[in-house]
Amino acid sequence: MAHQLGIVGSGAIARGLARAAADHHEVVVWARSAESAERAAEKVGGAEVVTELDALVGCDIVVEAVAEDNEVKCGIHSRLGELLPADTILATTTSSLSVAELATASGRPDRFAALHVFNPVEKMKLVELSFSDEATAETKLELHRLCERLEKTAVEVPDAAGFVVNKLLFPYLFDAVRLLERDGLSPQDIDTCMKLGAGHPMGPLALLDFVGLDVSAAIGESIGADVPARMHELIAAGKLGKKAGAGFYDYPPKT
Repeated sequence: MAHQLGIVGSGAIARGLARAAADHHEVVVWARSAESAERAAEKVGGAEVVTELDALVGCDIVVEAVAEDNEVKCGIHSRLGELLPADTILATTTSSLSVAELATASGRPDRFAALHVFNPVEKMKLVELSFSDEATAETKLELHRLCERLEKTAVEVPDAAGFVVNKLLFPYLFDAVRLLERDGLSPQDIDTCMKLGAGHPMGPLALLDFVGLDVSAAIGESIGADVPARMHELIAAGKLGKKAGAGFYDYPPKT
């Protein structure tokens, strides 16, 4: 029998996860509105796109991938916990919010996990898995099996803001911004140094633009990192990175 995977959300992570899962799962993607569903339908690799949460009732695992907002995520998981069968496993893509708190909101902390995938989901091989203390051995096994089907490498990490990658990555990215502020180097020069000198596939300033400056600032605040003034200035000006057409770099409009 095919594995059925539900995905709550229709943003970049949700769409990427749907495409990554398409070869081994029947995928159902929930979008908040008909407009969001229409936009997502062309980008989810043939997955079914719905606007009613009860369409997820037949899924074995449901992964939430909505905005990184504690109130929003807790509200979604509370609704899912009441709606879905008791044996359905719930997961969240958060890396900055408390897994234990979201698990409690779901009403099923024994069948709950954080499944932190990285963008672009199809290319990035790591998944950070985090569980509340109540998670059963069966829940952990099923999440590891899901990662195997997604052809990802899973690493279990503690329930702490930023997990491992973001906890180490974002202070480095912010240091690159401070270097830009202090020494007057161009974003291109800094990124070239880190790509050619450190072997990084993408420079730190281009990476901040790719993630989104607003999202990066929120992650920084959640892990207690000092967000540089230059980022706050760009965010206030609406220069949020690649998705907005401008950040540390300018980007041509989408055609």
